[in-house]
Amino acid sequence: MTDSTVAVVIPAYKAEGFIKEAVRSVFAQTHADWEAWVVTDDGEDYDELLGRAGLVDPRFHFLSTGRVGAGASRARNLALDRINTPYVAILDADDRMKPRKLELAVAALADQPIVSSALDVMDDGYSHLRFVGDGKDRVLQPGAYKFVNLSMDSMIVWDRRRCDARYDLELTNMTDLELLMQLWRTAGGVHHLGTPQHDYLKVSTSMSNGVGFTEKMIASKKALLGRLETGAYRFAAAGAAEGLIAFLGLSLAAEAAYPMALQEKPGVLFEDHLEPMLRAYEARMKLD
Repeated sequence: MTDSTVAVVIPAYKAEGFIKEAVRSVFAQTHADWEAWVVTDDGEDYDELLGRAGLVDPRFHFLSTGRVGAGASRARNLALDRINTPYVAILDADDRMKPRKLELAVAALADQPIVSSALDVMDDGYSHLRFVGDGKDRVLQPGAYKFVNLSMDSMIVWDRRRCDARYDLELTNMTDLELLMQLWRTAGGVHHLGTPQHDYLKVSTSMSNGVGFTEKMIASKKALLGRLETGAYRFAAAGAAEGLIAFLGLSLAAEAAYPMALQEKPGVLFEDHLEPMLRAYEARMKLD
């Protein structure tokens, strides 16, 4: 381990169809100073599975929750409690990193303690659907973060010496955002890479398409909103709570209107449905 080692944490639940692509994306990194921590959450022997594909490396570590479906948060925390590298990156087993992601993230961590990335949103055949958060590189304050990174947040890299946290086991959803809210207690900003460095797959068999997902998502958003409104988080940056409250309120309004949007345009992505609402809010704020 060195001062630039990144631990890549990969929770694995029913990931046989995608994890090889995720792991290959780690091998393809231009920043070679990494460790990969695969945490089994379904009883599968991913060490053996990856070995059959020739994906073997001494930098790999394999852990298990000892359960089936204990959840990505528990799996991630298991790895976070074991690793001792200065930097950590989250990679879902059905996502991929672009080759320069860790290189660019480590360079940006000299400026800010957290790095986020624009997303290349894809279907489960790796066909491009849209970008999220693309544009110029910039520093985002926590209050503005979700108006840029309006989709998932399991693509961050952070410096554990300047901010650290564990995933909330009480929430069923939105745990990536909640982790960021903990990190923002000591981190005042996020360096955002505007060129997409992370492939986010919309997988048809993922949790987001399971029974009751929408209800759980809404419940988690309401829970986070309630915490923010009661001052549960003491943020390092001014305006963080206000911006997050505004985003969650708009996201809940988008959830309520999404079924009708799907009727009018079957297959419309939630990001495509939500984004105009966020931009309209930003325009109103500028006028005020």
